[in-house]
Amino acid sequence: METVVVVLMILVCFNFMMKQTYRKRWSVAAIAVAAALFVGLMWPYAIRQSKTQIADWMADTRLMLDTSVVLTVEVVLQMAFCMLTAHILTAEPVKKRTLWAYHALRWFPGVLIFPVLFSGLVYLIFSFPGTSFSLVAWSMGVGVLVLIPAGTWLLCCLLPEKELRLELLFLTNALTAILGIIATVNGRTAVAGVSEVNWGALGGLAMLLFGGGLVGLIMYKYRRIKTNI
Repeated sequence: METVVVVLMILVCFNFMMKQTYRKRWSVAAIAVAAALFVGLMWPYAIRQSKTQIADWMADTRLMLDTSVVLTVEVVLQMAFCMLTAHILTAEPVKKRTLWAYHALRWFPGVLIFPVLFSGLVYLIFSFPGTSFSLVAWSMGVGVLVLIPAGTWLLCCLLPEKELRLELLFLTNALTAILGIIATVNGRTAVAGVSEVNWGALGGLAMLLFGGGLVGLIMYKYRRIKTNI
């Protein structure tokens, strides 16, 4: 399970860096400064943690399920950004509300990067016993300050095509969602299976699907007729 969590953290960092390739240089610099200050100022809280406490957090099913909700929301927002960007690149004209949604999602940097940075800070402090905690924290902060712009520039050089970066960002977010389910469930299921079929619930679901499909078909026919007119 720890290996899955580590891979998930790497994916979160990669998605964060890939998202920065769609932002302007000054905004990337601002995010780098914010992340560096976060790392440098969080050392008083990081030194209060312990490996046993972190292991207990990972074994807490309720906490991991709450983390799964945050992870799912961020992945959905990032994938929505990818789809809106692809729509803007291929469709004309673009509606104003679509552009507003695109700009809002583009400015969303992601929140999972901060728990990952905090986890990295805790691990780094454990790795250098006897060293000043503030020195370790601010050294890592300087590294984050340099790595975010440098990593963004490197990704732009390795993947100059915006469409290719967009597709890769979409796929890595999908992989993040899958690994997030594996890591946060922690070997347990949220709902126990049953051997009996709830025919009422099944019938209600069928009616919802049929009604939604019928409404969608009517709207499609109406738009076709309106376009032909």
